[in-house]
Amino acid sequence: MTGPGPEFNNGLSAMPPAKLLKSHLKSAAILLTLLFPVVASGQTGPCTISFSALPAAPELKGFYLGMTMEQAKSLVPQIVFGGTDPLGSTKTTFNPAFDPRTDKSQYQDIRSISLEFLDGRLTSLWIGYDSTFKWNSVPDFVTGISKSLALPVGWADWRSRGKALTCKDFQLTVSIIAQAPSFRLVDTAASDILTARRNAAAEESEALEAEDSEPEEILADRKTKTYYPSTCRPAEPITEANRVTFKTIAEAEQAGYKPSRVCM
Repeated sequence: MTGPGPEFNNGLSAMPPAKLLKSHLKSAAILLTLLFPVVASGQTGPCTISFSALPAAPELKGFYLGMTMEQAKSLVPQIVFGGTDPLGSTKTTFNPAFDPRTDKSQYQDIRSISLEFLDGRLTSLWIGYDSTFKWNSVPDFVTGISKSLALPVGWADWRSRGKALTCKDFQLTVSIIAQAPSFRLVDTAASDILTARRNAAAEESEALEAEDSEPEEILADRKTKTYYPSTCRPAEPITEANRVTFKTIAEAEQAGYKPSRVCM
């Protein structure tokens, strides 16, 4: 292959040094864009992965979102589940480091694991690791778990010194607690359902309280033109023909009724 012609060489040699350097840098930038387009797009795009597509990373110890309580029990037989609350939520925690029934080799460097279920399905997995865990800082953990779960980059700051990644239907958070890393994986759709149930229950409770706080009707006697507040009742029953009720004392008095002497 022959080299560039004399016209090409003469053009470069005649170019000022600063302009020549700028030309080389521009060519290098174009070359990098052509060689590495996937890296650039992966750093800025949103995470569209669903939790059902996550691989079985060894750091999760066999737990995964959507598993049943029975499946969790078969994985760790010593797990004891608490009662299910009216919203359908069940929670439990076990401590591999302190439970003599636990295979320490299987849960090495793990201090505690907390599980939350909604309608019998795992919706939140929290793992607290020891300070001896292989990823003992937030940046190291983010890098490591991203590789294990095949996650894209794009983690955002979370709380004081943690990191979070929100994907299609789940969120991951990494933080340092008691000088050791912790990791949480949450089903965001289930979390929204639980929040909606809490809000509905709160509204129902407020409605019931409002009904209980409504004042009782004011009983009155059409014949004697007297009324009886809710804290006072007539000595003799008022006949149905003479019985009348008002919503408030003011309404009764505007109608010409006076409080009964037995209530004074």
